[in-house]
Amino acid sequence: MTRPYFLGCPQWQHPGWNGRLPAGESPLERYSRVFNSVEGNTSFYATPSRKQCEQWRAQVPEDFRFLFKFPRQITHDRLLKGVDGQARAFLDVLAPLADVLGPFLLQLPAAFGPERLEDLWRFVEALPAPFACTVEVRHRDFFAKGEAERALNRGLRERNLARVCFDSRALFAASAEDAATREAQRKKPRLPVHVLPGDTSPVIRYVGHPDLQANRAFLAPWVERVANWIAAGEGPYVFIHMPDNGDALALAALWHDMLAERLPGLAPLALGRQVKQPGLF
Repeated sequence: MTRPYFLGCPQWQHPGWNGRLPAGESPLERYSRVFNSVEGNTSFYATPSRKQCEQWRAQVPEDFRFLFKFPRQITHDRLLKGVDGQARAFLDVLAPLADVLGPFLLQLPAAFGPERLEDLWRFVEALPAPFACTVEVRHRDFFAKGEAERALNRGLRERNLARVCFDSRALFAASAEDAATREAQRKKPRLPVHVLPGDTSPVIRYVGHPDLQANRAFLAPWVERVANWIAAGEGPYVFIHMPDNGDALALAALWHDMLAERLPGLAPLALGRQVKQPGLF
């Protein structure tokens, strides 16, 4: 698959995707025939086995990229303090995937504030080559355009690290009329979108409006920005979420079509037509 940017979802299988992905020996293989990246959210909750990693490597092409999250014990429970051994063990397990790893998603909780920045710098500087990460923060001081945010951005630039752009504006623009939207609004952070220009691949995590077409207005500014990043050779990552991720493929297709209007010649996604599952009654 030749694509000038990385596109993916927060998972590689979902019951709602049945029939939409090409044939393959496994859900991951089928997914990787359409998308060239995935958020490895499962590693936040449980570290895979080395054998699992070997199997995953055999199921994806060499231009595919996994962006795994560090385990919650490292980022949320210990807030990056005293975790060198845990981090080394985690990286060792993922070693079979070394050539298809993108930057790790270092997602920090709201409890990780400006007073802990030195812990962040120590952690990322201790990562052995060629491992790298991209940083997502949730403490509100990092979005206040004050000294805390300037210190964060300065430190990220100095270390050539991307700051994740988490965009949940479309999600929170929706009325919570269904259970999936209510649950997503309860769990997802509602924070400003701050883009940090830099020399490393940008990462966007977009959480959509449950009404597919309502996302057009929210995605339009990203089309221009991503097109410019592609033109500059920055290889951006775009991850598409929905309140119900059974709808994520449809939103990914809409996004990619919008980008293709801006970048003629961009091949369409090889997705089958979405078929609504009949109800039981």
